[in-house]
Amino acid sequence: MLDNPRSPRVRAVAKLAKRGARSETGLFLLEGPQAVSEALTFRAELVVELYATPTALERYPDLAQAAVDAGVDVEFVTEHVLDTMADTVTPQGFVAVCHQFPTSVKDIFGAEPKLIAILEEVRDPGNAGTIIRAADSAGADAVILTGRTVDLYNPKVVRSSTGSIFHLPIAMGATLTDVRARAAAAGLQLLAADVKGEDLLVARNSGRLAKPTAWLFGNEARGLDDDDLALADAAITVPIYGSAESMNLATAASVCLYESAFAQRT
Repeated sequence: MLDNPRSPRVRAVAKLAKRGARSETGLFLLEGPQAVSEALTFRAELVVELYATPTALERYPDLAQAAVDAGVDVEFVTEHVLDTMADTVTPQGFVAVCHQFPTSVKDIFGAEPKLIAILEEVRDPGNAGTIIRAADSAGADAVILTGRTVDLYNPKVVRSSTGSIFHLPIAMGATLTDVRARAAAAGLQLLAADVKGEDLLVARNSGRLAKPTAWLFGNEARGLDDDDLALADAAITVPIYGSAESMNLATAASVCLYESAFAQRT
């Protein structure tokens, strides 16, 4: 059992909370029973190391069995060691180290997608992870994080996705102009979510949302700039019927993605 929070091994795991260490090693941090379970179920080959407290493993016997089935050894650690490894204040008994596994933009569009989400300068990791989760829930084919968006392997992005990063292809680092060109070549319209756009209900009733679509979501505070909007085939806004001043980006993205999912399945 690992019981020294100052050991080089424990410190190496803890460093993965920082982007520099992730870039240098090609690894990332995974926390909690749900995320670890999704990794073992869908992409077990990515799991390099798996740590757990004895109490946590007793509490989640199915996860213990999943690790055995996947051929992944579980190393016991003390609560103090797990606290040191984890990025969260109150970790839930499990920490894993995984290989990064980004998909190329070329491969995403080569698979003839019908619905994808593009994040341009989305800086809040919670929003990014939640949009990935929403895209997964809506049956989207892929997600693309441009070079100005938060790192996919930021621990909060990973946690907020609740395992969805293991379910669908995700690319990162491309420029929006390149993504736009590839989307057009693949026959997808680019719809920008923007407060100055056409009402979502009008777009739904016109049949626009039934077409193969790449939704573009911008920065939480500023939205999309004029150059970004100029790349889009149309701008669409989610109407606010109550008295709220605005809508959270991830919430608006969820509505847009599901509207397209509904329309494409009707």
